[in-house]
Amino acid sequence: MSELHQQLVQMVDKMPAFPGSVNRILQMTSSIDCAPKDLVQVIEHDPVMMAKILKLVNSAYFGLSREITSIKHGVVFVGLNTIKNLAISIATMGMLSKTGPAGLDMNSFLRHSLGTATVAKLLGKRLGVASDRATDYFVGGLLHDIGKVVFAQFMPQEMERALKRVEVENIPLPMAEMIEIGADHAQLGGMLVEKWQLPHALVTCIKEHHSQEWNDNTSEVLDCVVAANIIIKQIGFGCAGNLLEDRLPDHVAARFGMELAALRKSMGNLDEELEKANAFICI
Repeated sequence: MSELHQQLVQMVDKMPAFPGSVNRILQMTSSIDCAPKDLVQVIEHDPVMMAKILKLVNSAYFGLSREITSIKHGVVFVGLNTIKNLAISIATMGMLSKTGPAGLDMNSFLRHSLGTATVAKLLGKRLGVASDRATDYFVGGLLHDIGKVVFAQFMPQEMERALKRVEVENIPLPMAEMIEIGADHAQLGGMLVEKWQLPHALVTCIKEHHSQEWNDNTSEVLDCVVAANIIIKQIGFGCAGNLLEDRLPDHVAARFGMELAALRKSMGNLDEELEKANAFICI
C-alpha cells in the first residue's frame, strides 16, 4: 500500500460512521427478503431519525395530499427504498460541518449537492425510473462530492491550494487536487461510501463521476448524476469549488437523446423543485 493510499484510508477511517439504525437499515434493505414491518421497527427505535423522516415526508419536497403520521404509513405512501434513502440523506447531512474548512463554503456546497441530487432524481424519472427507485439517484447526487469534505477536513492546506489553483489557472478541481494531493475527491468519496456499505451502483457513481474513461456501459444513475452536476453548475445553484463547466459526455447525450443545451431547456424552470430541496437543509 502506497503512502498516499494509506493516508486516504486513514482519513476515511476518521470520518464519522452512520448511526447504528442507518447501518441496520442498509443491511436489511440489501436483502430482497426485507420486510417493511422490520424496517419500521428499526426506525421507530430511533426517535430522532423517525421525527426527521416524517418531517421530510410531510415537506413540500414530496407534496403529499395528506399528512403522514407514522413510518408505517410513510412506507406505504413513498415506498421502502425512499425511506431508506431518506435515512441515508439525514445521516449524511448530520455529519457535515457547518463551517467551511480549507475555504470551502459549506452553505454553497450544500446547495450544489442538493441541487445535483434534485436534478439527478428528475432525470432518472425522465428515463422511466419509478419514484421510489429514483431516490437512489437523489442520494448519488447528494453524495457525489463528499470526498471534498473529507479533503477539506483532514488536508485543509492542500485542499485550499487546490481551490485557489482552480480559480487562478481555470482548471477542473479534480486536476488541481491531483497536482496538490495526488488523488481527487471522486476517488476519496468512493472509498468513503464503500466503507459506509452503500449499494455498489452508488459507490461506482461517486467514484466515477469525473472519470475520463467513459464508455457505453455506464449506469443510468451515474449518467444522471453527471448530467445533473453539469446542469446545476450551469444554473449557478451553489458552488462546490469546481468553477469550470464541463461538457456533456457523448454517451450521456445519447442516453437522453439530446445535447446539454436542449436537455437543460427541456427541463424548464427548475426553481420550484430546487426550492423544495431546502427541506433537507432544515432537518
